[in-house]
Amino acid sequence: MAETTRAAAAAGTSGGAAATDSEVAPPTGAGSPLRPVEALLLVDLQSAFVAGDEAVPDAARVLDRSRALLTRARAAGALVVHLQNDGESGTVDEPHTPGWELHLPVETGPRESVIRKTQDDGFEDAPLGALLDDAGVKALALCGVPSEMCVSATARTALACDFPVVLPHDAHAIHDIPAAPGISERVPAALSSRAAEWALSDEIEIVARPGRRGHLHRPPSRPVNRLPSRPVSHLRPGRCAVSPPASWSVNLLPTRPAHCSRPER
Repeated sequence: MAETTRAAAAAGTSGGAAATDSEVAPPTGAGSPLRPVEALLLVDLQSAFVAGDEAVPDAARVLDRSRALLTRARAAGALVVHLQNDGESGTVDEPHTPGWELHLPVETGPRESVIRKTQDDGFEDAPLGALLDDAGVKALALCGVPSEMCVSATARTALACDFPVVLPHDAHAIHDIPAAPGISERVPAALSSRAAEWALSDEIEIVARPGRRGHLHRPPSRPVNRLPSRPVSHLRPGRCAVSPPASWSVNLLPTRPAHCSRPER
């Protein structure tokens, strides 16, 4: 492609104003300029979290930015993966309830799929890592909710599995952190979201402002037989025979998770 799309291109400023190419802010993470990515992961953009009573405060903004990222990813031929959380019985994201449904339409096909999960981490007990590897993905972009849980957990494992990660600042969100007597007052959602970014360390690239030039592009061509032989439109998590990763410390990259299938570089 003569000109690819940048994952950051759809991420807006907190005020929602458009920016020209000359206004694009440098990433706060490691490295500049931003590296190309070949996949977009949309994390838990389910109706309960972006439209109902349990929706994050900035749901409209997150949906707007995520929808724009999705449009650019499809146009660029990048791999698109919608992660869908299967909540426990009685929760707002219990499978096959209205709140569990994905809020953005899915265009199921070879380049777009849905992976259902039961853990915060989209890689754990799920075929995400194998799907990314089979598609030739070298780096990825993330958007979705909530910032401090599923977005963060998935980003951490992606980094630990040697995937460079781009996180558009305006394409993820969190709830307010309620006041805790003797500890702190209520922490507004915007500050909580920024803290979640900061806790991911300087290995992740946080994109603050949009540009018209893009960052998402199609992975390099691979033989047809390298792609999964079964449909991946609604992959169910498989059984994981290994132990979950050890606890992670804030601001430190995790040790390589046991469920990371990628060979070490």
